[in-house]
Amino acid sequence: MTANARGTSPRQASLLSANVSLIFDGGSLGNPGKGYGSFIARGAVQTAVPERREYAGRRTNNEAEYMTMIEGLRFILNEAQITGQAPGSLSIDVRSDSKLVVEQVSGRWKVKNEGLRPLHAEARELLARFGNWQLTWHPRSESVRYLGH
Repeated sequence: MTANARGTSPRQASLLSANVSLIFDGGSLGNPGKGYGSFIARGAVQTAVPERREYAGRRTNNEAEYMTMIEGLRFILNEAQITGQAPGSLSIDVRSDSKLVVEQVSGRWKVKNEGLRPLHAEARELLARFGNWQLTWHPRSESVRYLGH
């Protein structure tokens, strides 16, 4: 890939102008325990307020993080379809305070936990439907600012 006049590659340039942002956070009451999560979407596909989810069974924090990201990606893909937007035309910027999810899904860390492997595979498959995607870690305070928890 060649760099453009601003010193970024064409892929980087398109990611910098992502037209959908997804911010998510998941957790469990106890670890494992009752799983929950919230996400918010902004841009070409939006949520009016943060969407809250609760997950059946006992979940670890990491499972709830993955599950919430998956729910957010499904929401965006479904809304894009309803509004006639091709997912391949969307660039998505996904942000989370889960270093584990960001690093595993980005391919920099291995997925050692067998229980996370199917969630990791599903997250990667959903992201592959978008034209471009990036995952970015942010501090917990950012999750609280956007999601309220």
